[in-house]
Amino acid sequence: MASLVLAVLVLPSATTAAVATATRNCSDTCGVVGEIPYPFGLGPSCSLPGFSLTCADNTSYPMLGNLPIESFDIFDSNNLYANISYAYNYLCARISYTVKMIPGVRDYSVHWEAPARHFAMSGSLNMLFVVGCGVKASLFIGNSTVELPKGVCDGIGCCFIDIRVNLRAFTLNISRTSGSARSKEVYAFISGGGKDQIFWPIDALRSMLPEYLEYEFATLEWAIPYKLNCKRAMEDRASYACVANHSECKDSSMGGYFCVCKWGDYGNPYVDARCPEYEPPRPSPPPPPPPPPPAPPAVVYDSIQPKKDCDMSCGNVSIPFPFGIKLGCFATEQFYLKCLRALPGTDLPVLELNGSLVVSDISIDEGILLVDEKSEPSDLFSNPETLYALSGKRGVVKWAVVKMPCLHAQLNESDYKCLSSHSDCIDVTDDGTLKLLGYRCKCSSGFEGNPYIKDGCTGITIGLSSGGGILFLAVFVAILTRRWNRAIQKRSRKRYFRKNKGILLEHIISSDKSANDGTKIFSLEDLEKATNNFDQARVVGRGGHGTVYKGILIDQRVVAIKKSTLSVISEIEEFINEVSILSQINHRNVVKLHGCCLESEVPLLVYEFISNGTLYDLLHRPSEQNSSNLLVPLSWEERLRIATEIAGALTYLHSSASVSVLHRDVKSMNVLLNDSYTAKVSDFGASRLIPIDQTHLVTAVQGTFGYLDPEYYYTGQLNDKSDVYSFGVILVELLTRRKPITQNEHGEKQNLSNYFLCAMRERLLEETVDAQILGGGRDEGVLCMAQLAEECLRLTREERPTMKDVEMRLQLLTGCRVALRVRQEEEAPPAGDDGHGGVNLVVGQHGSRQFSQEHEFVSSLRVPR
Repeated sequence: MASLVLAVLVLPSATTAAVATATRNCSDTCGVVGEIPYPFGLGPSCSLPGFSLTCADNTSYPMLGNLPIESFDIFDSNNLYANISYAYNYLCARISYTVKMIPGVRDYSVHWEAPARHFAMSGSLNMLFVVGCGVKASLFIGNSTVELPKGVCDGIGCCFIDIRVNLRAFTLNISRTSGSARSKEVYAFISGGGKDQIFWPIDALRSMLPEYLEYEFATLEWAIPYKLNCKRAMEDRASYACVANHSECKDSSMGGYFCVCKWGDYGNPYVDARCPEYEPPRPSPPPPPPPPPPAPPAVVYDSIQPKKDCDMSCGNVSIPFPFGIKLGCFATEQFYLKCLRALPGTDLPVLELNGSLVVSDISIDEGILLVDEKSEPSDLFSNPETLYALSGKRGVVKWAVVKMPCLHAQLNESDYKCLSSHSDCIDVTDDGTLKLLGYRCKCSSGFEGNPYIKDGCTGITIGLSSGGGILFLAVFVAILTRRWNRAIQKRSRKRYFRKNKGILLEHIISSDKSANDGTKIFSLEDLEKATNNFDQARVVGRGGHGTVYKGILIDQRVVAIKKSTLSVISEIEEFINEVSILSQINHRNVVKLHGCCLESEVPLLVYEFISNGTLYDLLHRPSEQNSSNLLVPLSWEERLRIATEIAGALTYLHSSASVSVLHRDVKSMNVLLNDSYTAKVSDFGASRLIPIDQTHLVTAVQGTFGYLDPEYYYTGQLNDKSDVYSFGVILVELLTRRKPITQNEHGEKQNLSNYFLCAMRERLLEETVDAQILGGGRDEGVLCMAQLAEECLRLTREERPTMKDVEMRLQLLTGCRVALRVRQEEEAPPAGDDGHGGVNLVVGQHGSRQFSQEHEFVSSLRVPR
């Protein structure tokens, strides 16, 4: 087991918590960390009470209690791993655990406490990650029984819990979910870096964790704890910590307060003379007067220009004048933005007046700010002198440059803010009150730029005085360029055709007598015409293997054209081999391949077009014509027929060709339905070929979670039983009409196959199966299909039936169903008999149940494997 105990710092009483002064002879380095800033320091005489650090030697990190602090580079605006932020009073530290799984021990527990009461783990920025297999993790607040919001497992072997409240202590309980955990070690760590970790493969994440954890930090909030809030703190100047000029006091959400510099996120408000002083923009010198020299003009707004070294961006947001983030770069105080670091590597501009607005974009042309919707404080717009107002749209704020109508502003040329020529004045009104907010400037039509800067608006139109010669030259260049591009495209198509082994494929298709007569090699021009140059309006589906377009060929055939992604077509010989095999497939329940195109960088496949959607849509999505938002009714006979047709197609692929074709991505989304609801298996982008003298193939794992064979996932060995497992999931979908990945009543994601197998063991099949197919003498058939699905879903391939076995059992079940219906029509049940024959959907621990003569007949039929 792993444990981490953090020493709790004992704070002196408020009467003795006098503010210390950073002493000149205090050491500010420890090991690899340099410049430890006040109020933190090495020893009580160099820090505020409760902020004292220790340094064991010159090679270690400074310690806050038993918590290692990585660095204090808060004054470098380019530092991506700053560990203390005066703008947000955050502190970054490493909190991670390694729990060793001991045989015979089921439950483990680790506990964390903040180093003092004025430190707390931030609830808005942190997440708890647990990496391991076969375990369950729960996070509790202290010793109480209140459990934090449930975490979600989006990856196999990696879970996270979103910490939504500030914590001064927590307990992490880790329990085995089975007899023996599949991980020898379980890793747990606190990170503010987001959820990207959960999408990594578990083996890769586990192998890199020791080194990866060196760069993962938890975010702690801290505050000056001596007074309850700023009001109380400022009453006692002897202990007031915001000693720098131009510093401000902010109340902390966890009690106490913290200090910030008023005019920027740089500087130290806890030390004298460490906050910068506000300096208004300096006016540019007046131009030399012409003779005779007139009286020099007064210094007014229209002579003010931003400094030459102004930063024009904060993070990904451009900051145009009159806005600015440095002194001398903004017009007035109302246009000052703070460029704050929210997370490592993430800078955000913040407008601070009566509240804080996080700005994501500034538009000079439209006179609006795009802001974070959650950061719109109502009191920001209540000030009668404000130049800002809420727009009618959420997240949009209108602004004016001066609180004055255009009519008055244009009369006062000395104070007119639209400095650039070719600029216009526009009145700005408050959408809520319809009152005048002021005016703003905009470049005239045909010009663009910044009207608040001299000569800021530049022309964007081409004059008509260019003459006919320039026009003729432009037309000539356009024609020449078009012909040049056509020649390049023609050469590129020939090059791609040779690269994609087009000549070889032509020879294979023409010489193979078993190939379909309709299989041909299309030109890229034919497919561009068929899809209107691959218009996005023709897209009918997107998947992991590419994009599917609907096209109409010259002979008016409607086809589906699949454009694969570059990552899928890695070996062209393998692609050619697959096309040659698929061209030989001619089965009524397999989507027919009409041909391919090899003149593009990525080969294109042309299939028959199936118009009635997928089996997934039929089972799980309401019909668009159904206004009541109900699922389309689907009878037991239709479900049994669809299952039999899919099984027949997979049996054909596995055993009816010279080499076995393993689909590798069998799922209801890849089963298409035509107008008569006949099933057709599609999407062979992940398919692989296995010669008849081989039993399996080792490949990179590929497929869809919920349908993926567990044995294939862990071993990488692909075989025909992998498709059998995926087909078993489709059988369960047909029986239960539930999605392969569902959510239970607690909001947790749940695998349908595990849910179904648990219901079989617990004798709850009647509650699991779709109620629409129960009764009416169908219970025996439902039970037979459920047993067949359970066999397909067994963990080891040796215990699963072959697809041929599955197909024959479904066909026999269909035949018995027809015979039973004929017998029921000939022999009507006597009065009082409901026609069910006394058969119950009861499954015992070892699969035992009540048998009818018909069910015994069906279950006794097995095909040797």
